[in-house]
Amino acid sequence: MRTHWRLPRGVDELLPPAAWELELLRRKVLDVFVSWGFEYVEPPVIEYLESLLVGSGEDLDLQTLKVVDQVSGKQLGVRADMTSQAVRIDAHSLVTDDVQRLCYAGPVVFANPQIAMTSRVPYKAGAEIFGAASIDADAEVVGLMLETMATADIAEPVLLLGHMGIYHGLVDALLEQGVLQPEDERELFLCVQRKSQSDIAALLSPSVLTDMMVALPNLMGDANVLDAARVKLGAAPAAVLAAIDQLQELVSLVAQHNQGGVRVDVSELSGYGYHNGPVYAVYHPQHGQALAQGGRYDGVGEVFGRSRPATGFDVNLKALIGAHSEPGNIFAPYVDDADRPGLAQAVAALRAQGERVCFALSPDEQPAATCRGMLRWADGQWHVVDINQAQTT
Repeated sequence: MRTHWRLPRGVDELLPPAAWELELLRRKVLDVFVSWGFEYVEPPVIEYLESLLVGSGEDLDLQTLKVVDQVSGKQLGVRADMTSQAVRIDAHSLVTDDVQRLCYAGPVVFANPQIAMTSRVPYKAGAEIFGAASIDADAEVVGLMLETMATADIAEPVLLLGHMGIYHGLVDALLEQGVLQPEDERELFLCVQRKSQSDIAALLSPSVLTDMMVALPNLMGDANVLDAARVKLGAAPAAVLAAIDQLQELVSLVAQHNQGGVRVDVSELSGYGYHNGPVYAVYHPQHGQALAQGGRYDGVGEVFGRSRPATGFDVNLKALIGAHSEPGNIFAPYVDDADRPGLAQAVAALRAQGERVCFALSPDEQPAATCRGMLRWADGQWHVVDINQAQTT
């Protein structure tokens, strides 16, 4: 009886050449992060559950795989997000009152796929800035996010900017005036994420604040949409208007360096619920979801005893591979012992130049289908010839 070995639903593995392409991209992205002054950290894949869920909402809790530690008897979580780990490191492992820039790269695990046909094991790379409250820190993160897209050869990415303070300011006022019931707050968040104006209106009691919340999903477009937002939300609490001003400042800073332009979505609600300031994401027409996203999450580290300003982003590197195929190996044929030293020297020279060369291990071994070249002896030395030419002569 034949056994069929299968991976869990939504769990994938990378095979050649995709696995190597991911590794090369990881190196290039980390090189960019380090060149911007970020320090590399490598958090563990599992931690105590309470550390992983710091400052997060229900979404991250539902996405976190949970197990019982047989050593301590406490609950462990397999990370579904690495931001909370960076917060813990800033608060406890690398304590400083100065601005701190941290970066990381590694796999995370989702208990459930975010959307159908997506991997439950994305490979995230990210960068976080701690201790900087100014909007310049957000602009730096956005700039780094865009350079990461360029490093991955993503042409003409679409940058989207928003601000969670606009939504949170309206929600606080709705709750205070009794227009929104506390038990309906989660549902309102989902309605705004879906940009369903009719569902928003049905959930809230009629009021001026309700009209403003219903207007949020339509406040999206180029930078001029912020002028429309000031009109539509002119009677909103001061915190909402301050958030619009802050978003305007971020748009202006980013536009100075982003040749592709900026899109604004006043109702952009991204992340796992811990963002509380500007938020940003990168999209591309060939991809159905955000390639990278992030935002400001001031004060999330308070539970660790270190309430610091913080902002950052992450990107799923698996979503960025596949644009280019890696060159195949060069095949070195099997030779007699007498000829082997000369061939070995030729192979060593090619490898020193960065070429990928594999030796035949027997006279019967043939080049793999992915090979692009073969070593042939001619004119007193070894030459690399095209694999098709070598196999037809």
